[in-house]
Amino acid sequence: MKNAAFLFIFLLTSCTTSIKETVNVPFSEKIDYKDYSPNESDIIISRSNYYDKLYGFWLGQCIANWTGLSTENDKIGNVGGSKSGDFYTRKDWGGVSSRTEKKIDFVFKELDEIWGADDDTDIEYMYQFLTTQNSNILTPKTIQEGWLKHIKHEEQNYLWVSNQKAFDLMKDGVFPPETGSSKLNEFYEMIDAQLTTEIFGLFSPSREDFALKLSHLPIRTTARENAAWISEFYVTMHSLASSVDQTLNMKDQIMWLSEESRVVLPNDSYASKMYDFVKEKYNSKIPWEQARDSVYYRYQVNQKDGYDITSKNFGCNGCFAAGINFAASLVSLFYGEGDYKETIKIGTLCGWDSDNPTSTWGGLIGFMIGKDKIEEIFDRKFSNSYNIHRTRQNFPNNGIDTFENMSLQGIHIIDRIIQSDLEGGVDKVNDLWYVPKNKTQ
Repeated sequence: MKNAAFLFIFLLTSCTTSIKETVNVPFSEKIDYKDYSPNESDIIISRSNYYDKLYGFWLGQCIANWTGLSTENDKIGNVGGSKSGDFYTRKDWGGVSSRTEKKIDFVFKELDEIWGADDDTDIEYMYQFLTTQNSNILTPKTIQEGWLKHIKHEEQNYLWVSNQKAFDLMKDGVFPPETGSSKLNEFYEMIDAQLTTEIFGLFSPSREDFALKLSHLPIRTTARENAAWISEFYVTMHSLASSVDQTLNMKDQIMWLSEESRVVLPNDSYASKMYDFVKEKYNSKIPWEQARDSVYYRYQVNQKDGYDITSKNFGCNGCFAAGINFAASLVSLFYGEGDYKETIKIGTLCGWDSDNPTSTWGGLIGFMIGKDKIEEIFDRKFSNSYNIHRTRQNFPNNGIDTFENMSLQGIHIIDRIIQSDLEGGVDKVNDLWYVPKNKTQ
C-alpha cells in the first residue's frame, strides 16, 4: 500500500506535550525496553507527538460523537414506512432537530465538566483496557470475559443490534468470532464493528498489515462481509495516518488515506461500489446535499450494487446498517476535505446514524491534527475528563479517567507492539519509535 522505502518522521518540535510516564491502569507485565539498532528503511515516529495525537483522537471523537447525537436517526429516508421527512441541508445547522429537539450545533464540555462515554467510544476504551492487561492480540476468551465484566447485563447497557446480539450469545457461552456469524447473529451487516475497532489502527502506526491482524477478531465479534470490510477500511485509515505526507494540505492527506485504504474493499462488494459512487459524485462537484440524496435513491430506494437492506425490513429502515452509514460517512469525509468543523457539520446533517460517522472522522482528524490544533480551531480549552461508567462498569477510579491517561495507555501498548510484534525499537532517551517496514511490500 505505502510507497517503497518511505521514511517519515513526526517531528518532536511539533509537539508541546511531554509524556509523563505514569499510568493509572497496571499493565500485565513491566515493559522491558531493549536496545535496538535502527535500519535505514525504518519509519521514525516521535512518541511524544503521538501522545498528543492520541489525545486529539479521544477529544476529537468525543466532540464529534456528542455533536452527531443531536440528529441521530432523525432523517433516515421515506422508504419502508418511514416518515422522517426531507433530509437536512446546510441551512439547518444551528437549528433544532425535529426528532431529538436538540440544537444542531457543536457540543462541548467545560474544563470543570466530564465527557460521558457513548457507544462510539466505550468499547474502544474497553478494548484498550483489555489490551493493557493481556496480550497484544486479544483472544476469544479475553473478549468474551471483558464484555461480560464491563457491560451491564440487565439495565440499560447502551448496546444495539449486532452488539446486543453478540452480547446475548456471549452470555449463553458463545465465543467470538461465532458471535458475529451470519448463522447466529442476524444483525451481522449492521454498523457495530465500525464503532468499536478504529483504535486498533492507531495501535499499529504506519503498519496497516498488523493493524488488520490486531482488529481481525474484534471486528468479527459482531460483523461479517461488507460490515467487516468497511471496518477494516476505517482501521487501515487510522493506521496509515502515521504515514501520510504532512507537507500536503489536509484535503490531499485525506484523499491519499482514503485511496490507500480503498484496496481493502473487495471490488465485487457493495462497500467498494459505494466508495466509488460517492467519490464520483464528489469529483463531479455537485453539492454534498445532492450527493447524499443520490446515495439515498441509489441504495435505499433502488437497492443497487447488491445493497438490499431495505428489502429485509429491519427497524428504522436499516438506519443502523453498515452500508448506508458508510456511504454517508464518505460524503462527509470527501466534502469536508480534512476540515474538522466542516466534516463534522456535514456528518451531523447527512442523516441516518449520524453520530457514528462523525465520531469516526472526528477521531481520525483529531488524531491527525492533535489536541492543540483542536483547541486552536475552536479557540477554547476543553475538559480532559471521561466517565466510562456512564455506559460501562467495573473500571478503576469509579470509571473516571483522563485523556492524558488514556493516551499514555495507548503509547505503552504501542511500545509493546513495536518491540514484540513488529520487531522494531523504542528509544526512550530520544522519545522515538523505529518501525520496520512491512517485509511483504
